[in-house]
Amino acid sequence: MSPVRVRFAPSPTGFFHIGSARTALFNWLYARHTGGTFILRIEDTDQARNSEEFLRLIYDSLSWLGMDWDEGPNPNGVGERGSFGPYRQSQRADIYKQYLQKLLDGGRAYEKDGAIWFKLLGERYKVFDDHRKKEVEKVKSAPVVIEDRIRGRVERAEDEDFVIFRSDGNPVFHFVNVVDDITMQVSHIIRGEDHLSNTSKHVRLYEGFGVTPPVFAHIPLILKSPEMGQGKMSKRDKGALIEEYQQRHFLPEALVNYLSLLGWNPGDDREKMPITDIVKLFDLPAVNQSNAKFDGKKLANMNMVYLLEQPADRFLVLAKNFFTKQPTGAAVMANETYFREIMLLAQPKIKSVDELAAYTVYFFTEDFPIDAKVKDKVMAKGDPKARLAELIAAVPAMDFAGDATVEAGIKSLAESKGLGFGDYQAIARLAVTGTNAGPSITAIFRVLGRERVLARLRKFLAGA
Repeated sequence: MSPVRVRFAPSPTGFFHIGSARTALFNWLYARHTGGTFILRIEDTDQARNSEEFLRLIYDSLSWLGMDWDEGPNPNGVGERGSFGPYRQSQRADIYKQYLQKLLDGGRAYEKDGAIWFKLLGERYKVFDDHRKKEVEKVKSAPVVIEDRIRGRVERAEDEDFVIFRSDGNPVFHFVNVVDDITMQVSHIIRGEDHLSNTSKHVRLYEGFGVTPPVFAHIPLILKSPEMGQGKMSKRDKGALIEEYQQRHFLPEALVNYLSLLGWNPGDDREKMPITDIVKLFDLPAVNQSNAKFDGKKLANMNMVYLLEQPADRFLVLAKNFFTKQPTGAAVMANETYFREIMLLAQPKIKSVDELAAYTVYFFTEDFPIDAKVKDKVMAKGDPKARLAELIAAVPAMDFAGDATVEAGIKSLAESKGLGFGDYQAIARLAVTGTNAGPSITAIFRVLGRERVLARLRKFLAGA
């Protein structure tokens, strides 16, 4: 069996889409699973739309996701690695001319209307095309049979010659795609199902060059989640760009884990898996034929699970990286011990690092916002003002040494009034944090300290 060589061939014409990342991932996983080679090839022949900024984004996104490539441009964009380059189509014009000449010399290409056309083999006849409102030449030939590793047996008809070089002298996608795969000795083409319609043309081109086509495997599309609407996920949809997750400080391993499950099944009920297990289990027969639905909530939950399992030191690095980019970051991180304690309190509660600022704001300022809806709800139940007054009277004698002692102090107060812990919890949380979410009220009291808690309780009661 020949060695596995797969490729990911993005165009630097836009932001890096989650569908592109999933295609790259499936190629990378198959290469690593089989001990093969993962090639990064840049399809940059569209001079009008190409951007070095978008090219840089491709390199950075793949590197951030941990998808190292064996051949292709170096991650810094300087030079390249591998023996089958150049790996940018814009630098391969001479190779395309050589392969075009092979078709011309073999009678499989001809010029018409200033363009170069690929010539199909078979009996020719003419029919009137109602859609194009003109007579066209057709070719009688057997259907193209594609034994797709995911879709199964697919038959498609190619009954008209097609353009391979435009009249402006530039080659079309079908031609360069096939030539690149031939010259780079690609063994398996793993790409989106939307490319299946191109494959019959590509097979005919392989035949024209006298080359056996590689193995084809067309992976399912990624559809929008129900709240987004219907259809294929596009770059305009929320959550569709890898850059968004980088900016929100998602863990790349969580995103890779989630992407691997969009169209692939490991064969059991597991969802969270280390990349080593995914590589070990990944294979093309386990890729689904049915389209996958993107679920932003499920991805956020996956990220939360990964965050929860991070060692304290790594989580603190993630938190510092986030706050370094915030206007208030320096002030927030001024006290290392205090910062560490608060971040570790927040770790079990957040779904992504970018929630840290809003989630912990009341620990770092006395000018924190009060959630109006939460206030209305809390103030409408029982006698919250009386509970605040009772807390203010009891706090000076409470033991703030630990969560357990704070809890004991509030419970003792509640029992003395014939009430429960919950009768004090909601109004206390609202008064000292401005919201109804966060760590336990006992931890909040302990970390803020007696004097700050008292000051906040008094301020809130005065304005209630």
